[in-house]
Amino acid sequence: MAVLEQLAPKKVFQFFEEICGIPHGSGNVEKISNYLVRFAEERGLTYFQDDLYNVVIIKEASEGYEEQEPLILQGHMDMVAVKKPGADIDMKTEGLRIAVEGDYVYAKDTSLGGDDGIAVAYALAVLDDDTIRHPRLEVVLTVDEEVGMEGASGIDLSMLKGHQMLNLDSEEEGIFLTSCAGGGRVRSTLLVSYEQKTGQVYHVVIGGLLGGHSGGEIHKERANSNILMGRLLQRVNGVAALMELFGGLADNAIPRETTAGFVVAVDQEAVFEAQVRELEQEVKKEFAVKDSGIFIKLEKEGTMENSVPALTAESMQKASDLLFLQPNGVQAMSADIHGLVQTSLNLGILELKGKELKLETSVRSSLQSEKDVLVQKLMTVSRLCGAQAEVGGEYPAWEYKKDSVLRERMVQVYRELYGREPEIQAIHAGLECGLLAGKIPDLDCVSIGPDMKDIHTTEEKLSISSVERVWELVLKVLEWKE
Repeated sequence: MAVLEQLAPKKVFQFFEEICGIPHGSGNVEKISNYLVRFAEERGLTYFQDDLYNVVIIKEASEGYEEQEPLILQGHMDMVAVKKPGADIDMKTEGLRIAVEGDYVYAKDTSLGGDDGIAVAYALAVLDDDTIRHPRLEVVLTVDEEVGMEGASGIDLSMLKGHQMLNLDSEEEGIFLTSCAGGGRVRSTLLVSYEQKTGQVYHVVIGGLLGGHSGGEIHKERANSNILMGRLLQRVNGVAALMELFGGLADNAIPRETTAGFVVAVDQEAVFEAQVRELEQEVKKEFAVKDSGIFIKLEKEGTMENSVPALTAESMQKASDLLFLQPNGVQAMSADIHGLVQTSLNLGILELKGKELKLETSVRSSLQSEKDVLVQKLMTVSRLCGAQAEVGGEYPAWEYKKDSVLRERMVQVYRELYGREPEIQAIHAGLECGLLAGKIPDLDCVSIGPDMKDIHTTEEKLSISSVERVWELVLKVLEWKE
């Protein structure tokens, strides 16, 4: 028995459950892409699949809608695949263990991938139902949106006829998104050296943080466990030497947990432990309201002295400086739109692997010059600390279109359905609309979606009732006639 088979809209949740059964984290999209191809083949629909595994599926207009403007339905097939520490699941090979609680669908011990599996489910449900009235539909499903919008950047859309696009990659019902920030990713790599050191081995975990989406949640000023670990490294430098370090799972997710291993000379143990506890008390006080669950766990490994490889004094200094100097969080607020973040960055991934310490930071801004300055700042910090930095995954901002036929149509439909006005907003998070607008002249685009909570985290939830209401809205937009 399927877990979601009793939920409505039935077809939407049927396809969503099938999608959840296929591993589809960013960079692991071949299976989900081939699933979409089989879907199109089984229904005799025209489709295109490229070398990146992007998929475009086309369904011709219903009878009486042949003269209507074609409509593009768009979303991405990859998800941020994260799991709770110690969870017994391999997200590269296993499907999600979905469940229902009240009005919400969630996945046990992992992220759910409602962002953006629900867009794919909506599109498949429309394509599967020949009773739905609609213009020519051009469904564009991209890959690796969550790691730099690689699919949208490389996709060929020359087969499309439409210039109006309904993007289904938003997480708040009743809000129509009409512009978003641009961004990119900065990767810094510091080469480090090791030497054998003798002392007490400690493992430190900075955890209990709320985390969240670095575009949608950054304004809440939650703690970043990688940044906090940078403070710890700077504090204990000279007392402890770093052995191992890992934090964060995606550059666009605020990291919730960072772990490190240190070796400490026996006569410095009391000093090291006191410094860790002092930092814990400081951050608990600083984030008492914004991120109240923070803890720093300190554990000894055995009781005897160990001879282990750890960073040399020079490498430890460079590593602690590099992390301590990283800018992070909100850098500027919009002067035009109250409450909108204009520029920010998030140190999402931190890893000491072999002779390399790697940092990955997501940079966002709706102002190109501020984004450029922030990227230059990160590269300068890297250079001054002896590291190399490179920029990738850049994507443009999606600019607001003053005269939008699609937006006005959707506002009217929403008003007729619910008797109230939707909110027209811009967001700080990145969407693929900016990249796709560069490929489709005069693209008219609106982004919508059902209510989701805590996307990109293991607490992610998708509202069942909201999925149904947004489905009704999508159907009414499809049925619209000039």
